[in-house]
Amino acid sequence: MNWLHLAAYFFGGIFLANVVPHFVSGMMGQPFQTPFAKPPGHGLSSSTVNVIWGFFNAVVGYLLVVRVGNFDLRSTRDVVALAAGALLISLRLAKHFGQFHGGNAPERS
Repeated sequence: MNWLHLAAYFFGGIFLANVVPHFVSGMMGQPFQTPFAKPPGHGLSSSTVNVIWGFFNAVVGYLLVVRVGNFDLRSTRDVVALAAGALLISLRLAKHFGQFHGGNAPERS
């Protein structure tokens, strides 16, 4: 197993996890932060931009996971590399977007 393949799977996990908030927000017709907003990553982009950004992330994730090396769902090493990328970006984005949507300090009732 080439370590470059594991790196591709790790980054593939990052891109695949990033599909979810953008694609779902876009499909729900809601604006959400993208790198194209002003300021980047802080301002809101339209639902259409989010669908396109989510789809782009899906394509890049697919290319990194399926077209690089020979990703095997039965290989613990391959799955851990992908899952680590997905988990790390998810935690990072939860903290980043939580500052805009109240997720970092939810109100207690």
